[in-house]
Amino acid sequence: MSDDTGADTASTTGPETGQRSGPLARYRVLEIGSTVAGPFCGRMLADFGAEVIKVEPAEGDPVRTMGKSVDGHSLYAASIFRNKRLVSIDLRREEGRDLVRQLATRCDVLIENFKPGTLEKWGLGWEALSAINPRLVMVRISGFGQDGPYSQRPGYGVVCEAVSGLRHLTGDPDRAPSRVGVSMTDYIAGLHGAYGTVMALMAREHTGRGQVIDTALYESAFNFMEVWIGAYQKLGFVPNREGSRLIGSTPNNLYPTADGSYIHITAMADSLFRRLCDAMGQPALARDPRFAEHAGRNDNHAALDVLIARWTATLPLAEIEAVLDKVSVPATRIFTVADIFADPHYSARRSIIEAPDQHLGTVAMPAVVPRLSDTPGAVRHAGRDVGQDSRAVLREVLALNDERIDALTKEGIVTA
Repeated sequence: MSDDTGADTASTTGPETGQRSGPLARYRVLEIGSTVAGPFCGRMLADFGAEVIKVEPAEGDPVRTMGKSVDGHSLYAASIFRNKRLVSIDLRREEGRDLVRQLATRCDVLIENFKPGTLEKWGLGWEALSAINPRLVMVRISGFGQDGPYSQRPGYGVVCEAVSGLRHLTGDPDRAPSRVGVSMTDYIAGLHGAYGTVMALMAREHTGRGQVIDTALYESAFNFMEVWIGAYQKLGFVPNREGSRLIGSTPNNLYPTADGSYIHITAMADSLFRRLCDAMGQPALARDPRFAEHAGRNDNHAALDVLIARWTATLPLAEIEAVLDKVSVPATRIFTVADIFADPHYSARRSIIEAPDQHLGTVAMPAVVPRLSDTPGAVRHAGRDVGQDSRAVLREVLALNDERIDALTKEGIVTA
């Protein structure tokens, strides 16, 4: 973390000294966001060594009520709060906000995802905090951004996904748009926020100043729509839902198998398509004027999909996978979580790890990604209980004594 002189000093004090490592180990992050987007942004930074201090209300972050629990312990929180120090401070009271203000002066980054204007009402906005900590980087995650006519709208991920245009393309054309079974746009925004954080910290090395990262959920999802933006501007083309097919990529679809399952085959390149035709025992298809080139396959995708489906329907899933793997045509079954836990590739790469958990022994969760060869991230522990680190953080970071912490706890400002 940065001291008042502007020099960078490692923030590795406290009980985790020597345990945190990675490219972000010298930075301290204050996370006052909730639910998914803010905490995921913080999780990404914590995975690569940042000291992340997460602030929760006494009743806990709402993410603790999402997903499944074991013996009252949230499995979701165990993962998304991993590697973090958890403190509980009542932000609805001025004494609590003053503690957060003091913590912000000792941090490099602050992550928040309140409705725009909320922090300003509390005296914790950018102008106020940057005045007392000019090197602070503030990550502001909101539904629609910090300005503009929609900025005051409430904006959960799936709502902003609908505004981005991404949801319009998700599902089958003969029914209402569907949704991915996770908080996808929150995760997309969290990734953009973490990416912006690292860039801002790099810029600070040259300027000596922090800055604001305005991360809007709708814009983060809209960033994934780039293939269709120019197409509408120049051609007036409005894409629609195509089910399991990817528009403009043929063949790239889901096909039935003889044993009642499905296989997804992607062979859009001409060389891949020729290999697929050979594997199907129909090499002449690759010379058919309708299918010989990719543009023709796109124009005649419905007819081609029928021909491929007739072939896949004659063989069981495992056999089709083996045939296509042998000729290097990209194809796969649709994995369930159970398939993932049994899969040898996931196992060989340790894509699932088990993090130490004080209540459950260990908890399975995704490994740290991306994989850095020289400075990899690590998971040191699963997410802890509400306020478990309050006393240690207030003592170590703010130098409060036990008597003062006891008084704050008695008054309900802190849960420790």
